[in-house]
Amino acid sequence: MGTRDPRIDAYIEKSAPFARPILTYLRSVVHEGCPDVQETIKWSAPFFDYRGTLCSMAAFKAHCAFGFWKASLVLDDKNPKAQEAAGHFGRITSLEDLPPKKQLIGYIRKAVAINEQGVKAARPPKHPKKPIRAPAYFMAALEKNRKALTTFESFPPSHKREYLEWITTAKGEETRARRLATAMEWLAEGKAMNWMYEKRRSSR
Repeated sequence: MGTRDPRIDAYIEKSAPFARPILTYLRSVVHEGCPDVQETIKWSAPFFDYRGTLCSMAAFKAHCAFGFWKASLVLDDKNPKAQEAAGHFGRITSLEDLPPKKQLIGYIRKAVAINEQGVKAARPPKHPKKPIRAPAYFMAALEKNRKALTTFESFPPSHKREYLEWITTAKGEETRARRLATAMEWLAEGKAMNWMYEKRRSSR
C-alpha cells in the first residue's frame, strides 16, 4: 500500500487557492497510477517515490509544475511549454493545462515500470561550452531585484549559465518575458535554475 505524507496536506493547504485543486488532482492521479507510491517532501516540494523517485509537483505564485524524474524515458515527445516551468507540462494554471487523465496515468505507469526494471536515464554528452554574456535586459531586471542580484552574483559559473541559456534561447518576446519573470522569482528565493532536480550534497 502507498503512503500519504501529512506534510503534503499542509503544502497544499498553504498554496494559493488556484493551485489547491491542481495539486490535489495530481496527487490523486499519481496514487491511481501507482497504488504503492510513497509520498515525501524533498527540496521543500512534494515528491512521489516508488523504487526510486517517480515524479514531483510544486506550486508557485501564479502557476504549478509537474514533472517526471526520468522524463527522457517516460515522455513520448517533448512538450514545447516544458521549458517555461520547472516541470514537463509548462506553467499549469488550471486543470485544463494538463493532459487527459488517461494519458497522465499512462506516463505514471511507464515511470513505475522503468523504476522496477532499474533503468537509468542516459546522461547527455558533454560539449565544450562557450561563455555567455548576460544581456542588458537580464542585468536590468536584476538591478531592480536586490535579492535576485545577490543570489545570481553568489552563484558559480555553471549556475549562472543555466539561467542565461534558458532565457537567451527563448524564441519569442513573450516567452522570454515569462522566463525572465520566473528567473527573478526563483533567484529572489535563492534557487538555482534546476533546483527541483538537484541532489543535495548533504544526502550523499
